Amino acid sequence: MEKYDRMKFATRAIKAGEGPDPATKALNTPIYETSTYAYNSTHEFEVGIEDAMSWQPGACLYSRSTNPTTIALERKIASLEGAEDAAITACGMAAVNLALLSSLNAGDHCIASDDIFCCTRSSLEDILPSKGIEVDIVNVIDIANIENKIRPNTKVIYIEALSNPRLELADIPKIAELAHKNNIRFIVDNTFLSPYLLRPLEHGADMVVHSGTKYVVGHGDALCGLVSGTKEMVDRIRYYNDNLGTHISPFDSWLALRGVRTLPIRLKAQCENAFAIAKYLEAKEEVEYVYYPGLESHPQHELAEKLLPNGFGGMVSFHLKGGYETMAKFVDSVKLMPIATSLGDVQTLIHPKQHEGNLIRLSVGCEDVEDLIADLELGFANI
Repeated sequence: MEKYDRMKFATRAIKAGEGPDPATKALNTPIYETSTYAYNSTHEFEVGIEDAMSWQPGACLYSRSTNPTTIALERKIASLEGAEDAAITACGMAAVNLALLSSLNAGDHCIASDDIFCCTRSSLEDILPSKGIEVDIVNVIDIANIENKIRPNTKVIYIEALSNPRLELADIPKIAELAHKNNIRFIVDNTFLSPYLLRPLEHGADMVVHSGTKYVVGHGDALCGLVSGTKEMVDRIRYYNDNLGTHISPFDSWLALRGVRTLPIRLKAQCENAFAIAKYLEAKEEVEYVYYPGLESHPQHELAEKLLPNGFGGMVSFHLKGGYETMAKFVDSVKLMPIATSLGDVQTLIHPKQHEGNLIRLSVGCEDVEDLIADLELGFANI
């Protein structure tokens, strides 16, 4: 066990997986920008190949497979997730697809959530079926919907902990119980919450994926995917990652290491800001409804209070009275919030979603909340 594993989350976010560089004494983990690694003898090289190809901790042969900067990030993420091991990929979709492909083969069946990231949905509805994998898309908030779709060949239940964009909160402990009763692997995408707010492995999930690009990196400057679970599962992810070439660059790993150190500080501010904005929006007569699990009006608010003791997240979705023109006029009127996709950045982003019924999604950042609300007032003044 690493010496920091019994310490609190914020300490592990800074310390776990890292330490002064043994060669140079550099305090920060170096960016190991190298494609390959040299050995002192033929025997050492042969042992190195064997260790690297069996994913022995710390073994480096070629940076598509392993890299010291990325290994430091893997150790930190495993510690924060409470996982036996973690693997890092080039981006969130690499993590999602490797988790699915390493768990499913032709003839297998997967049950997945209906409110899910558009690219994940494309994989579930197009790519997996084209490879002979059957998929059912259901609303996972009602556990009966999942239970009714289970077949003898069902191998995976896949959900987003907090869904995109409706911000529905799945009952992870109940789904985990159902999955394990039927010998099904339960995979949870925890991108919208981060390991600071929720650690699905503690509630029965078998594998957790993230787009680390979002809250883990936190500054909108690097792509990163994360997969956590048992070493056996994660080694299988590494095998696919190596063979499919979905590895992360050492520089992006370094940016993620830098970003994750402030994860709890950022999330506290983002949760506080998002909660204040959600309450502000709910009180506006121009707003038809607001999705935010911290609000008592949210359908899963009681569950959110149980699963999310550290905060309800930095994402807020809302719908204005009126149609597309009203939504567009509102969004075009705000000045402080860039119109952009993605989320988890320290700056607030606004995302108009015409194809989701003219929904507006906010990824709330760390600015002063009074300035953010004043910016939203510009939108209301123009509709």
